[in-house]
Amino acid sequence: MQIESAFTKGRLLIRRAVPYGDWMNRFAKTHVGELALCLCFGALPAYAAATRPPLVPQPREFESRRDLSLAAGIRVLAPGRDADDRFTAEDLRLEWQTRGVGRRATTAAVAIYLLRDSDPRAKLVQRREQLIFSKEMQDEGYLLLTGAHEVYVIAHTAEGLFYGTQTLKQLVVHGKSGGHLVGCKIRDWPAMRYRGVHDDLSRGPVPTLEFQEKQIRTFAAYKLNVYSPYFENTMQYASNPLPALPGGSLSAEDAKALVAYARRYHVTVVPEQEAFGHLHKVLTWQQYASLAETPSGAVLAPGDPGSTALIAQWFGDLAAVYPSPLLHIGADETFELGQGRTADEVKQRGLGAVYIDFLTRIHEALAPLHRRLLFWGDVAMNDPNLVPRLPHDMIAVAWHYEPEPQGFNKWLDPYTHAGMETWVAPGVNNWNRVYPDFDIALHNIQGFVAAGQAAGSTGVLNTVWDDDGEGLFLEDWYAILFGAAAAWQPGSSDIVQFQADYGEVFHGDLSGNISEAQRALIAAHQALIKAGLDDARDAYFWIDPWSSDGQQVAIKIRPVLAEVRLDAERALTLLAKAKAIGGLREQDALEAIDLGARRIDFLAFKFQTADQIRESYRRLYDGQKNPEISQHVTRDLWNLSGANGRCEDLRDGYSYLRAQFRDLWLKENRPFWLENVTARYDGAMQLWMGRSTKLAAARAQWSQHHTLPAPEEIGIPAVPE
Repeated sequence: MQIESAFTKGRLLIRRAVPYGDWMNRFAKTHVGELALCLCFGALPAYAAATRPPLVPQPREFESRRDLSLAAGIRVLAPGRDADDRFTAEDLRLEWQTRGVGRRATTAAVAIYLLRDSDPRAKLVQRREQLIFSKEMQDEGYLLLTGAHEVYVIAHTAEGLFYGTQTLKQLVVHGKSGGHLVGCKIRDWPAMRYRGVHDDLSRGPVPTLEFQEKQIRTFAAYKLNVYSPYFENTMQYASNPLPALPGGSLSAEDAKALVAYARRYHVTVVPEQEAFGHLHKVLTWQQYASLAETPSGAVLAPGDPGSTALIAQWFGDLAAVYPSPLLHIGADETFELGQGRTADEVKQRGLGAVYIDFLTRIHEALAPLHRRLLFWGDVAMNDPNLVPRLPHDMIAVAWHYEPEPQGFNKWLDPYTHAGMETWVAPGVNNWNRVYPDFDIALHNIQGFVAAGQAAGSTGVLNTVWDDDGEGLFLEDWYAILFGAAAAWQPGSSDIVQFQADYGEVFHGDLSGNISEAQRALIAAHQALIKAGLDDARDAYFWIDPWSSDGQQVAIKIRPVLAEVRLDAERALTLLAKAKAIGGLREQDALEAIDLGARRIDFLAFKFQTADQIRESYRRLYDGQKNPEISQHVTRDLWNLSGANGRCEDLRDGYSYLRAQFRDLWLKENRPFWLENVTARYDGAMQLWMGRSTKLAAARAQWSQHHTLPAPEEIGIPAVPE
C-alpha cells in the first residue's frame, strides 16, 4: 500500500507542480539507487520530498496514505459548542462550496472530524495511530490524518484546529468525478510564534475595509497570525484629528470592524504608529510645527515635552481601538536627529544616547497602557554598548531587505546579547518597482527568517512598503506566501519547492504556467541587473529616454532590451495559457501579475521606440538631399507621427496601462491618492503627444518647403556614437 500510494503521489507531483524534467532531475540526484529499484518494480518509493503534495507552508511531518475519492461528497461534522471551532467548520464548508467540492449528508460522503485533543474520539485515534501530541504542539499545532472514508483534524487549541483545516483545504485535488483528497498523516506546528505582514498605509495606497478583510482571510489561510498596518498620518485620532485626511485614512470604526473580523481568523492586528521619525505629514501642520527637530522636517524633537504628550495621546487612542497586547512605535530612520534642536545635546552625549533615552521616555509614557512595545532596530544597533539601557520588555524588530551571504547576525546581535526579544523584518521588495523583485525578496526572506530562528527571534514581520505611492498589494502575494512558509517551517525554507508549489496552491493552476510566469518576471529583473541597472524600477518606467538622465540609462539598458521584453512577454503568454485552461482562483492577483508583466515589457519598449524615432528622424534630416531618402520623407514621418506612429505607440501604451492600473487600484484601495499616480501617466502621454505634434509640423514643413527642422529644434537628441 505504501508503494502504491507513493506512486500515486509521485505522478501527481509530476503532473501538478514540477515540470517533468526538473522533477526527475531533482529526484534522481537524491535517490539514484532507489529510482533504479522503483523503475524495476514499476512504482515510486515513499520519500517525503518526492511524495508530498504542493502545500504552503509545508508541514513538519508528512506520511503518504491512500487518496480518498470525493465523488460522494463530504460531511463536515460540527465540533461541539465552542464558537471558534464552529467558525472553523463553517469556514471549511464555505471554502469547499466556493471551490465546487460537493457537500452530502449520505454516509458514503467523506466525513471530516474536527476535534480537540481532549475529545474521547481524538484520544482513541491518537492511541490507534500511535501519535504523540507533544508540548511544542500545544499552542498552534495539529494532527491531520486520513482513514478509509474519514479525515481527522485534532488540536489542543482553536488556533491549532483552524490551521489544520487550512492544510486540509490544500489537500483537495479537483477532478471530473468530484476530485479526491490527498491521503496523509501529518504532525505539524510552527517554528515561530508571531508570523506577520507589515503593510504600509501611509505613502499612497489606503485599502478599503473589504480588501483588508480579504487580506486577513488570505493571511490566515497560510497560517499568518499578525497584521501590522503602518501609520504616519493615516489613522484617525479623536485627540488629534488634523493629520488624517478624510477619505485617505482609517477611521476608528473601520479599525474596530477589522479587529473583530481578524479575531475570528486568529489574526492579531498590531498597529504601528510612527512615534519619532517619518512624521513630515504631521509636522507640516502649524499646530505641530513647534514639535519638529527641524522646520517642516520628519522627526519629533526628543527634548520637547509636547512630543511625549502627543505620543501618549496617539497611543491612548490606538489602545482603545486595537486590543492587541503589542503596539509598534516605529522609531526608524531618524535622520534629522541632532541636526536641529538637539544638535548640542547630541554633540555632548552622542546620537545613540539621545535616541535611546527618548525611547525609554516613550516606554514610560505608555506604561499605563500595559502593552509591550515593538520598535525598529536600525538606529539603536549603531551604539550596541548602549542597547542594554533600553527597557528589556521592549521587542526589537531588526529589518534588512537584501540577501546576505555572510549572514544577518549584525542586525540581531546587539539585542540578543542584551537579552532582549527580537523579531526579524525582511521585505517583499515591491517598493519603487513596476513589479516586485522576487529573486531578491525570496532570498532575503529565506536567509533572514532562518537567521532569526537560529537566534531565538519569536516573530517575523514581512514588510510591504509603498515609497513610490503606486504599489499594488495584489502584486505582492508571491513573497507574502513565501514569508508565511518561512515563518512556519523550521530552518531555511526551500525556494525551489515553493516556486513549484505556488501556482497550484494559490491559483489552482495544475499546468505549472503561473509558477513559470513568476520565474519569467524574475528573469526580466535579472536581465536589467546584468546590464548594470537596479532591476525594473519605476524610475526607468517614467523617465524620458531623451532627457540627460534618460540617455545615461539608455546606454546601459540597450543591450538587454530584447531580452527583458521576451521574458515579460513569456510571462504574459504563460498567464494566457493558464487562463485558457480555466478553473483558476485569485483572479485579481492574476490581473496584477499581468499588469506587472505589461509594465516591464513597456519599460523596455519605450527605450526601443525612442531610439527608433531618434534614429529615423536623424536619417531623414541628414538625407534630405539624397533622392532615395527624400522621396519617402512624408511616408517615413507618418510612421513616426500618425495613426500608427511611433509616438502614438508610446501614448497608447501609457494610456492602456493607466486604465489597467486604475482598475486594479480600485479593487483594493480607496480613490485617495490615485490621481497622483494617474497624473504621471497623463504627463507621459502628453510628452509623446507633444512630440508627435512637432513631428507633424516637421512633415508639414517638408510638404511646403522641402526642408526639415534640425533634430535639436524639436527636442530629438543626437544619436550616440
